[in-house]
Amino acid sequence: MIINSEDVDLSLDLFSRRFKNPVMPASGCFSFGREVSMLYDLNLLGAIVVKATTLTERLGNKTPRVAETPSGMLNAIGLQNPGVQRVMEEELPYLRRFDDLPVIVNVAGTAIEDYVEVVKALRDSPDVFAIELNISCPNVKCGGIQFGTDPLVAQEMVRAIKAVASVPVIVKLSPNVTDIVSMALACEEAGADALSLINTVVGMQIDVEKRRPLLANTSGGLSGPAIRPIAVRMVYEVSSRVKVPVIGIGGIMTGRDVVEFMMAGATAVQVGTANFVDPWSCPRIISELAQWCADHGVSRVTDLVGAAKQ
Repeated sequence: MIINSEDVDLSLDLFSRRFKNPVMPASGCFSFGREVSMLYDLNLLGAIVVKATTLTERLGNKTPRVAETPSGMLNAIGLQNPGVQRVMEEELPYLRRFDDLPVIVNVAGTAIEDYVEVVKALRDSPDVFAIELNISCPNVKCGGIQFGTDPLVAQEMVRAIKAVASVPVIVKLSPNVTDIVSMALACEEAGADALSLINTVVGMQIDVEKRRPLLANTSGGLSGPAIRPIAVRMVYEVSSRVKVPVIGIGGIMTGRDVVEFMMAGATAVQVGTANFVDPWSCPRIISELAQWCADHGVSRVTDLVGAAKQ
């Protein structure tokens, strides 16, 4: 069957809303969308996941905090952001001009109470479609990864957030665990509406001339194509065990990479490091996805979900 790329149905339903395609930028790799919107219409995206938001302003870690690695990058930004009140007053209203763009707010903190207060504040915003809980950030001194490595603590976190959230809650899982399936099941049992995985892998780089760690934070999160096989494996395993949607993340650079994640069981995907390499990467990847489907006789992208398990 011959299909034109423009005739491929890239849409999907997530939380009772129609997404025009499964591609969204990952938190921390797109800021709040303002800068990239000067390059292309953000309505081209399936959704947007904005930068991690905390209760109060964070200046982040000391520099240097980004380093290029083979097939990827290390980052230890430290969740720099202006705090939830300024995000609600200055950043989210800007995105209203993109009337067909679901906005997902990534939420972070150092204690469960911090997360709860941020989510409570976001209830007052009409601009938030869903919450993504960042329980898996490996480059802050406290909070983050601790919540993402203990199933019981993660459950406590998710239950606390679900008790106050007015929108769907996505939990972002860390790959830095022995058994990511047990983490996923714990979060699902606690009421998570979806799971996104994976966050970055803890890594480190040494400046051999200075004989010291390259990053001021010593270690950071490894992202990019180097971690894609890890991410695909974890998406495959988790989506085989949970009933909630899984959003795949990790080294997506092309439309073909999206196909791989969807065949592994992802309903949608997030694009991170590629945005640093090519600011137009998301619309390019969407176009490549449509072309791949057309070339392979796939008329609906949702038909790819879990295809590698059939």
